[in-house]
This record gives sequence, C-alpha cells and structure tokens, in this order.
Amino acid sequence: MAQPYRVLIVDDHKHAREAMRYIVSKDTLFEVVGEGRSGADAVRLTEDWQPDLILMDINMKDMDGLAATKEIKDKYPYVKIVIVTVSDDALHLFDALKKGASGYLIKNLDTSSWLGYLRGIVLDDQPLSRDFAHLILKELTHQMNQSAAQASITAREKEILRWVATGSSNREIADRLFISEHTVKNHLKNILYKLKMDNRVQLARFAIENNISE
Repeated sequence: MAQPYRVLIVDDHKHAREAMRYIVSKDTLFEVVGEGRSGADAVRLTEDWQPDLILMDINMKDMDGLAATKEIKDKYPYVKIVIVTVSDDALHLFDALKKGASGYLIKNLDTSSWLGYLRGIVLDDQPLSRDFAHLILKELTHQMNQSAAQASITAREKEILRWVATGSSNREIADRLFISEHTVKNHLKNILYKLKMDNRVQLARFAIENNISE
C-alpha cells in the first residue's frame, strides 16, 4: 500500500480539531501528523511536518487562516489546503481561492461527505460543486459590476462621495464645493443609481472601501 497522505489540522477550538481528526482517521488514505491552534502554528508546523493536506480554520488568533494559506502556498505550493469554517459567505470562498486554497468545507454540513471530498482534493479528482461555482460566479460578477460602476463616477461625483464619507450634509457639501444644494442632490441621485445603492451610509462605505474618501 502507498504511503498515506499526511494531514495537518489547524483550528483554535480543541473540540473542532478532535472532530476533524476523528473524521479523517476513518480513512486509511490519510494520516494526521500534527495539530495547530493558529495561522502561525500552521506555518511553523508545515515547515516541521511537510504535510500533503492542511485542514485550516479561517478565524484564529495571531494569524488568520487566509493569511496563513497565502504564506504556506507561497513557500510550499504543492501543499493542498482546505478551508474549514462555519461560514458560507461568498467573499470568504472567493478570498480562500485567491490565497491558494484547493477547497472549502462548511463545518455544519453532513460530515459523511467529507472523506469523499478530501479524497478528490488529494487525488486531483474533485470537481467544483455547483453551489461553490455559483458563489464564486456571484462574487466575480459583483466585483466586475463594482469596478465598472466606479469607473463611471465622474471627478465631481468623487468629490461629493469624499464629503459624504465624512458625514457632511447636503448643505455643507454645497458650501464647500460652491454649488447649490439642489445640484448636490442631483449628483447624489446619479451616484446612487450608478452604484445600485439606496442610501448615504452605503455610499460612505463604498467611498472608504475604494479609497475615494482619501
């Protein structure tokens, strides 16, 4: 029989590590060689144990799982990393792939499907699930739409956004830009329409996240 695939389990919760060890140990294809409690542990233990597969939690102290994934994949590109988390947020899914993760498992899913999924990962025979593909496509589409919307924002509209991000009222923005309050309102209507948003709070967040407020 060929050597089993070496598995490293990284999660800051003891019971979660124990549960993952129990699941993985059911299959002789895998051998758990170590456990860690943080992203920093994951990086260090990868150097020590040279695992083939890492089951990695996202939210951990010292260094989160996504940062650890990127650092490990930069140093050891052959290591396969599966993010294991309670969240099915599309942003987390997409970010995990960008950092180099090979897969994504949700903790509250039926664990009976884990071994088949992990076998597919290490044997390079794991098709992308429809749900996973849909979430990735959704996030890609959102990012493309946001990029296109930002590109359509004029220089004057960016000025308006900068002041919106500071909490300024329409009157205050009008005074600072030497335009009428009515003109400010029209600009805001155009910006809201372009960005498909509903209110000033969303505009302020958009301005901050896209460095328009600087």
